[in-house]
Amino acid sequence: MMKHGSTKALSLAMTIGILGLSSCGGGEQNSTSMAEQPPPAIPVKEFFKNPEKASFRISPDGQYISYRAPWNDRMNVFVQKMGGSDPVQVTHDTIRDVGGYFWKGDRILYTRDINGDENFIVFSASIDGTDVKALTPKQGVRAGILDDLDGVDGMEQHVMIQMNDRDARVFDPYLVNIVTGERKSMFDNSKDNYESWITDHAGVIRMATKTDGVNTTIFYRAGEKEPFLPYMTTGFKDSWSPQMFTFDNANLIVDHNLNGRDKTAIVEWDLAGKKEIKVIAENADYDMGGVDYSKKRKVLTMATWTGAKSERMFLDKETEAMYNKLAPKFEGREFWIYGEDDSETKFLVWAGNDRDPGTYYYFDSTTDRLDELARSRPWIDPAQMAEMTPITYPSRDGLTIHGYLTLPKGREAKGLPLVVNPHGGPWARDEWGYNPEIQLLANRGYAVLQMNFRGSTGYGREFWTKSFKQWGKTMQDDITDGVEFLVKSGQVDPKRVAIYGASYGGYATLAGITYTPDLYACAVDYVGVSDLFTFQRSFPPYWAPYKEMMYEMVGDPVKDSLLLDAASPARHADKIKTPLFIAQGANDPRVVKAESDQMVAALKAQGVEVEYMVKDNEGHGFHNEENRFDFYGAMEKFLEQHIGESVRSEEAKH
Repeated sequence: MMKHGSTKALSLAMTIGILGLSSCGGGEQNSTSMAEQPPPAIPVKEFFKNPEKASFRISPDGQYISYRAPWNDRMNVFVQKMGGSDPVQVTHDTIRDVGGYFWKGDRILYTRDINGDENFIVFSASIDGTDVKALTPKQGVRAGILDDLDGVDGMEQHVMIQMNDRDARVFDPYLVNIVTGERKSMFDNSKDNYESWITDHAGVIRMATKTDGVNTTIFYRAGEKEPFLPYMTTGFKDSWSPQMFTFDNANLIVDHNLNGRDKTAIVEWDLAGKKEIKVIAENADYDMGGVDYSKKRKVLTMATWTGAKSERMFLDKETEAMYNKLAPKFEGREFWIYGEDDSETKFLVWAGNDRDPGTYYYFDSTTDRLDELARSRPWIDPAQMAEMTPITYPSRDGLTIHGYLTLPKGREAKGLPLVVNPHGGPWARDEWGYNPEIQLLANRGYAVLQMNFRGSTGYGREFWTKSFKQWGKTMQDDITDGVEFLVKSGQVDPKRVAIYGASYGGYATLAGITYTPDLYACAVDYVGVSDLFTFQRSFPPYWAPYKEMMYEMVGDPVKDSLLLDAASPARHADKIKTPLFIAQGANDPRVVKAESDQMVAALKAQGVEVEYMVKDNEGHGFHNEENRFDFYGAMEKFLEQHIGESVRSEEAKH
């Protein structure tokens, strides 16, 4: 019924949230009732252990359900016959969790890396688990699915992958037989070194891109026997991202902000005329997200975007009617229809909210039967979770900063300890939804502030570009202004404010205690950048084509050396006096271990208290369950030591 168009196309722009860590997503918040008692202290492991079941998928013929579930502390794929037979374990991975996976015919395709190096391997498995094979090299190569070739005649046993085996800087396309593992090149890229590819509904590569670092040239061909010719060039500040070809493969559905737009709109784009011919969806306040479509009926069904919460616009009456039929069953929860069989009569539905990690359902549209499949984390009681409230506050230079405030349940919103939690990216954003980190902190009695500082995506071009060359400056001011906003409201105790962030959020943590050393009582840096010179020198090779763009967005190590020096916390460790806890994955390809090593060394030389946790089998964030337990357990103790109730009690004595 609804298939997201991005499975058929790669974005033409670099993924600009380069330093992001994914987190679990999650009702409007009401004032805390003083009659309400705080919930009991929930063990750390309850928040961070693997879900009981997750990532449900339905087979193309509608006869099987698949899902991920723990086995030997790793998430693996299981398949069950529709109707209740015992599940069969398909994968038996013990190194890492099986991540994204999908059905292709009667087989399962999935990816995982080794110890967090982000060199993802594509695997194919039979649904009885007897035949599992790697379709791409097992070491030193990053691979992924370019096109699943779903519904393409003659391609029932094939997918198109891309990988950087020839040249680590670029990704070449290959056609792979998922049963035999046979692989053949789809295009000799040795001369042109195109960086990304876009296919049509027939599985033909029709577009390719190449960047000079700041400008992207799109190349187009009418068919696979035609040569690629330059089609258009866009600057990196412009967004022009094909979501999919139209169903006749004649035009494009594009998400763009050309022609003076600040917010991106979804439009139909005339390929021949090189122009927008129809606006499909737009929003005055937010960038549009993507489009979904019905493969069977060949119609667009829905456009989506993120405001304070996830939003949708129906483009198809049949889809709208189905959502309206289901809505009364999910009152108080968000819900999304996210998967279907080829007949588009059997559907998967997810429902949850900021306090509920989510439940999966099976829906038969021919009978209107809705069956619960599983709660992802049945041990989490939504009634004990805290509400996440969308908020806004003004920046010192007049911008409106959007964010989320989570107050601990059952406690008066006055003089609370606060954990400030800036997101990664930095060109990403926080969203409303269930987040185990936030819920752990709220359960321990902390208020939590998340903010979409300037540069956060979804708020238009102008808001994004205001972040350029502002690491540690106005981007950091937006975070500081959020703290001061809450302090002035009386909701938080200014003496018990901590800052915790991952990736770019880790950088913002270090910048916070460097440039506003009196604001925070303690800090937790999780895989964060400490020096903007060494960070840029250690980019993974597939970021190399975008180095010039990074220089414009962050700063050029030569032309902007004074700016980068001033914005590098490791170079100003003498200003830091705040107790700090640092966590780092040894195999991190984005923020290499040396970033944390040099920060720890600089602080120890200054006599500043620093606790350092390194996991040798992790990369950009801790994904293995046992490592999550260690990290969050240590963070819990660290925060309690510096801003917890024991600190408040000690201050009260004096």
